[in-house]
Amino acid sequence: MTTTVMVFSVRPASHLQFKLFCAIATSRTQANSNNHVKALCKQGNLKEALKLLHDTAGHLNSSAYISLLQACIRKKALSEGQIIHAHINGSGFMADTVLGNTILNMYAKCGNTGYARRVFDQMPGRDVCSWTMMIAAYAKHGFAHEAILLFNQMRETLVQPNQFTFASVLAACANLPSLEQGRKIHEEIINAGFQSDMVVATALINMYANCGSIENARRLFDNMPQRDLVSWNAMIAGYAQHGLVVEALKLFVKMPERDVFSWTSMITGFTQNGLIHEALKLFNEMPQRSVVSWNAMIAGLAQNGFIEEALKLFQQMPQKDVFSWTAMVTGYAQNGFVEEALKLFEEMPKRPVVSWNAMISGFAQNGLVEEALKLFKKMPKQDVASWNSMIAGFAQNGHGDKTLKLFREMQMAGVRSDSKTFVTVLQACANLAAFEQGMEIHEKINRSPSRFDISVVNALIDMYAKCGDVQEARDMFDKMHIRNVVSWTMMIAGYAMHGYAKEAIRLFEQMEYSGINPNHVTLLSVLSACSHAGLVDEGYRYFNHMSDHYHIMPVMEHYRCMVDLLGRAGHLDEAQDFINKMPIKPDAIIWSCLLGACRTHNNIELGERVAGHIFELDPKNASPYVLLSNMYAAAGRWDEIEKLRKMMKEKGIAKTPGCSWIEVGREVHAFLAGDRSHPQMQKIYMELERLSQGMKAAGYIPETRFVLNDVKEEEKEHILRHHSEKLAITFGLLNTSHGSTIRVIKNLRVCGDCHSVIKFISKIVAREIIVRDVNRYHHFKDGQCSCGDYW
Repeated sequence: MTTTVMVFSVRPASHLQFKLFCAIATSRTQANSNNHVKALCKQGNLKEALKLLHDTAGHLNSSAYISLLQACIRKKALSEGQIIHAHINGSGFMADTVLGNTILNMYAKCGNTGYARRVFDQMPGRDVCSWTMMIAAYAKHGFAHEAILLFNQMRETLVQPNQFTFASVLAACANLPSLEQGRKIHEEIINAGFQSDMVVATALINMYANCGSIENARRLFDNMPQRDLVSWNAMIAGYAQHGLVVEALKLFVKMPERDVFSWTSMITGFTQNGLIHEALKLFNEMPQRSVVSWNAMIAGLAQNGFIEEALKLFQQMPQKDVFSWTAMVTGYAQNGFVEEALKLFEEMPKRPVVSWNAMISGFAQNGLVEEALKLFKKMPKQDVASWNSMIAGFAQNGHGDKTLKLFREMQMAGVRSDSKTFVTVLQACANLAAFEQGMEIHEKINRSPSRFDISVVNALIDMYAKCGDVQEARDMFDKMHIRNVVSWTMMIAGYAMHGYAKEAIRLFEQMEYSGINPNHVTLLSVLSACSHAGLVDEGYRYFNHMSDHYHIMPVMEHYRCMVDLLGRAGHLDEAQDFINKMPIKPDAIIWSCLLGACRTHNNIELGERVAGHIFELDPKNASPYVLLSNMYAAAGRWDEIEKLRKMMKEKGIAKTPGCSWIEVGREVHAFLAGDRSHPQMQKIYMELERLSQGMKAAGYIPETRFVLNDVKEEEKEHILRHHSEKLAITFGLLNTSHGSTIRVIKNLRVCGDCHSVIKFISKIVAREIIVRDVNRYHHFKDGQCSCGDYW
């Protein structure tokens, strides 16, 4: 029997079918991976989700990547977010706008605005969310100027802002604060039809309140068709911030509902205005308290000197965080209890950097700068705030040279300076008239993100003005895209201190025209400008308009300025009458202003009466003794001078020695009257003698009436020749290039003889010499002074 064998041949699948099979299998695997990653992210298990990302070689879809990035946002996991970003870069998803927005948002929420901006700039397509996220990131992290610039760039595109865009840029205006910019954006909001939106209306309330226009804030609040809890809180916080606690309380009582923030805002408002009992009453009535409300009450008690009550509350706290401990440490230090602050600091269960910084600031506030420095050096880890605390400590205690030295150490340590650093060191340069170092810092600012920070630009204006370069200060002011009340005030003050009264008043009028409301410092600067130029009528007009037109009640500083204005102009009786009619009790400084005017106009009789008031109010003040001695010396009444010297000796009162500073080659040199300690003193005296001969040949006659010693004329001339400003100027002439400007600071008023001498020197050496004394700036050039001999 024959067996038939049947052979079946299996035809292989086609190449296309095989690829389809693999694609389906891969798709199912990827789908599983995507779903698994999403599930892990939802559970908060970022570590396992990242492990799966590595195992799948990054083959995830856009949705899974978004879940991973959102998990990073929740955990503030920047390093992990950067890893995911690197995977996305190789995945081909970068054209996905939603995914790009999530990457941008991850960097922004993790605090890295630099990387966020880099992502934003590289996005092939941006929608309104992209722009809004970047603007919001800038506003939140202190880059208000960049936020506004980016908003202006957005307006040049076809992308229209939404309510969240407007809210974000308004937050930036509030943070600056810049009322001028805020008003412009408000106009755009009205044109875009978003004014009735609750989010936008609340942001507008916050902006106007922060920018000092509380009336506009309240008007918006009253006109809102609907209000939520955030709107109520914004208006209450605005009132509290401006000290209008009665209005804040009225609104608080009317609230349909309150949260912890509402109660805490009200408590903070009370404590900031010294109403401790009202704050405690409200704190005890709170239905629920958070750690934040406990901390606010403790900080409020401590700041108002109720340190024992603060400690009791601190001990009662059911749960303390690092800010609770830091509030108590700060409170002790602010009230002068440094040992107690240090003891509590050492008892802290954990000491993060913020607590170390608080203790360093506490030492510095109490003048214990060396102890602060020791603690700073002991820190296990220093951040930029630590350096800022120590730098500010030196600055607050008058150690300008050490401030700048520590700043250089910070640079060498590789720590990146922030806006607070730059503001502090610029103030140190301004106080020392360290022009060269100020310019170097300006160059560093130009290479940093702080170059757009309005507080830094304001500090630059102040530095240039106080270093004598008022034109550079004005150039800085003119280049500003955004200005706040401080910007205008700094520039007006700059003009005032240099005696440019017309320019100061003109700028003040421009400020008013632009819609910026002046504050009490602005008006003080305007009055000062009037005083330096003898503009009595203008000074009276601005002073009388303070309360009715500008709604600012004059304080002691404004009254002092008016007395100084009248006294300089020779209206001594009118100045005395003005003092007698003041609604507040005059202090020793106001009487000193009038005494200085008596010295200038040689009114000994009134001067003696005025000095009597100062002796009574400030018995240890050397100023009235010196000013009276000047008047007696000019009248040749040497017996009276001897009596004053005897009184000073018996009371242990010492005259402040004249001291002048000059910066040469990044180093500040100090000189005292008759100083012989400087290494170049022999050269300085020789050069002074040479200059003296040249001045006498040009007609100079020494004004020996300014010498308070009853000695021969030759000896008086010798004493005058060695005044500190003359030594500093001569040192500058010997150590700077021909034709360069000499800048000197004097801690007292420049005497009449020195004023004459510097005019002669400026002509002989063909140099501009700028001297800043305790009253004003003098620009000497070609034998003339900018003050016109009115100082």
